[in-house]
Amino acid sequence: MSDFPSSKFERGKIFAKTGIDIGKNYAKHYLKKSMRSKEEGKESDDGEELSKLHGESAQKILEEFSKLRGTALKIAQSLSMDQGLLPEEYSKILTQAQYQVPPINKALVRSIIKRELGNYPEKIFGNFEAEAFAAASIGQVHRAWLEDGTPLAVKIQYPNVRDTIESDLRMAKMIFKRFIKGDIDDYFQEVQDRLMEETDYQHEGQQIDRFARRFNTEQFVTPRWYQSYSTGKVLTMSYLEGKHINEFLEQDPPQEKKNLFGQLMWDFFHAQIKQSDPIHADAHPGNFLFMPDERLGIIDFGCVKSFPRDFYYNYLKLLPTHLHHDPEDVKKLYLKLGIIRKDPGDSEKEQQFYEFCRNYADAFASPYQHDQFDFGDPDFKKRINQYARQMPILRETRGSRHFIYSTRVHLGLYHLLMKLEATVNTKESRRLAQQEIESMRDEFENG
Repeated sequence: MSDFPSSKFERGKIFAKTGIDIGKNYAKHYLKKSMRSKEEGKESDDGEELSKLHGESAQKILEEFSKLRGTALKIAQSLSMDQGLLPEEYSKILTQAQYQVPPINKALVRSIIKRELGNYPEKIFGNFEAEAFAAASIGQVHRAWLEDGTPLAVKIQYPNVRDTIESDLRMAKMIFKRFIKGDIDDYFQEVQDRLMEETDYQHEGQQIDRFARRFNTEQFVTPRWYQSYSTGKVLTMSYLEGKHINEFLEQDPPQEKKNLFGQLMWDFFHAQIKQSDPIHADAHPGNFLFMPDERLGIIDFGCVKSFPRDFYYNYLKLLPTHLHHDPEDVKKLYLKLGIIRKDPGDSEKEQQFYEFCRNYADAFASPYQHDQFDFGDPDFKKRINQYARQMPILRETRGSRHFIYSTRVHLGLYHLLMKLEATVNTKESRRLAQQEIESMRDEFENG
């Protein structure tokens, strides 16, 4: 594909057209509903029509944002995780943004490498595959080999991605304000902050090194950064040979294998609960590999999040607070985290929302209630999915902006484990969380 809209003007036209088309469709729908209500003398039930419209609008956003790649597609990917902000139809369709990214053409790939590394790929590497084996929102990945045969993965950033982040977010905000109540500026600023880091491949290389020091063990494996073959827009790392979850499941593996890799994913997530250390914040299927030596491979360290200590402390406290089932303690913690309001305009609605969040979080905490939990339990899947479907009833910004990534990581983990239908041991993870809470208690309770 040679048509890559990299200028702010070109991208602005696509954003504007998408917003206008979607706006027109919703305006027609609500006008038609209003006229029908007047004719019938009562409020018209348009549930099926509205659902269809949501689906068509989400498909339009996916198609246009896939052309834009970069920030636009990253927003679609983030919103596809069930955050409770968009109608369910949007979450289902925008999930495809994880996989439907058209690659840029070979000539553009060669010119980017020449500009960044000083020569064409065939002059730099022993071998370089012109066809990308993976294409994502910000860049695409090619296989390469050094002269000595060492296998590499070379990630190439799409043109001008970093330069368009602010303008892309500003235009995307105009589209999504249709569905989200309240002030969303703080949340979009959080996304912008992470995207600025994600589009700095030197920063990602440093994170690769950091996680390699922590997680290259008998259980986990991460790539090695090749700094001399990298710049801010080209990232070269060692290539990990493993299977993604869908490939793994297509082989119909025995339950003990599913449990093994499920336990590794669970342990990796909870091993990151360590004071002041950043978290791998992009828990989707493409970022984990099931290795032949039965280790878990972790890749893509662009989205790495460090949480403010006060938020992190209160977020960790959600687990023991919900496990103790004390409604008043839950309410106090929700107030600290901004999930509920002290002086709401509508107290009845606020209480309803509090009850919904408390019940949802109780379901979310249930894997920690026993020493072992089966994520293949159909009743658990049903509960989690029901709450996720009901969450858009609010569609209002609540709580700290840091919930965007804490929720994304935890919910992403659950989705992967439910897909695996793995049974995992949870006792040690409870101990780790409680240990971290205790280490921070004096700072936030008595300080």
